[in-house]
Amino acid sequence: MTLNVGDIAPGFELADTELKMRNLDEFKGGKIVLSFIVAASSPVCEVELCSFRDSWKEISNLGAKVIAISNDGPFANKAFAEKNNFNFPLLADYTSKTIRDYDILMPDLLHIKDYNAAKRSVFIINEDGKIGYKWVSEDPLKEPNYEEIKNFLK
Repeated sequence: MTLNVGDIAPGFELADTELKMRNLDEFKGGKIVLSFIVAASSPVCEVELCSFRDSWKEISNLGAKVIAISNDGPFANKAFAEKNNFNFPLLADYTSKTIRDYDILMPDLLHIKDYNAAKRSVFIINEDGKIGYKWVSEDPLKEPNYEEIKNFLK
């Protein structure tokens, strides 16, 4: 089922880099910028999440929180997060359940059979739990439009 703007955002329970289970409800209280990345430590994902890190204060001042999700395990995510000093949670969807719930599964990444990943995507979840903004790329090398995201938050 394809998710669209106006749909209720699917909930999740995923491990963070400290092996603590985190769920969508605990981040409510403002808009949530939910960034799905293709792979921890990959070059484009590093640029994307560093862009969110560097814009964190501006995003936070707009009343929003950033959450990143990859299908890597919590240990790979931890190394990635520590290397880049991320100031937001990086969650592990190692079963790809949440990625499937958001209908952004990219099967056979780099033509490797059964190597599934998330399509590079950004969803902004409004205070009412509904999706207010959606950007999904079929091209894993394409970055989101950061200014468009910040403008939506305004």
